[in-house]
Amino acid sequence: MASFGAVVFCAFAAAMCMVVPSLATVYTVGDTAGWALGSDYSTWTSDKTFKVGDSLVFNYGGGHTVDEVSASDYSTCTVGNAITSDSSGATTIALKTAGTHYFICGVVGHCGSGMKLSVKVAAASSGSPATTPSASAGTPSSSAGSGTTTTSPGSSGTSTTAGTTTNKPESSSGALSPFVAIVITLLSLCMMMLP
Repeated sequence: MASFGAVVFCAFAAAMCMVVPSLATVYTVGDTAGWALGSDYSTWTSDKTFKVGDSLVFNYGGGHTVDEVSASDYSTCTVGNAITSDSSGATTIALKTAGTHYFICGVVGHCGSGMKLSVKVAAASSGSPATTPSASAGTPSSSAGSGTTTTSPGSSGTSTTAGTTTNKPESSSGALSPFVAIVITLLSLCMMMLP
């Protein structure tokens, strides 16, 4: 009977581990309008709380880019000095550090016409789950693929693809993920309980 209890406990622990990854929120920038001219991104961000671990998904047509830029380049709409850049049409940005992150369209004139986004990211709080945007807001929870130039989370260095240079920031994660720690702990407990 002790092994039945161990199996039940392990099943419960595995189910609980599946809940942990859902704590991060995936936001589709501009909701159904996407990353486009004519959208008001200040209003779009006004009712959202971004946390470390969340992701931004930019969906856009040809003729646009997603450039992460400095605060000064954001305020002056200076193009050409991007920290990261992507023009694939579907860009996912993992928010790995707290602070304000700035994004513009790198096509001349687009930032000045409103294609700019400033996101304040709070440190992830342990113990309080992030909220998931409602489906009625038009925010899907799936991430999109990559194109010719991508920004890879956790990579460092510079990559050149099809004549476009992308700087890839290093990962800011220096500690063991709470999810990984929970999984390791639960697996250890399950192993101890099995005959």
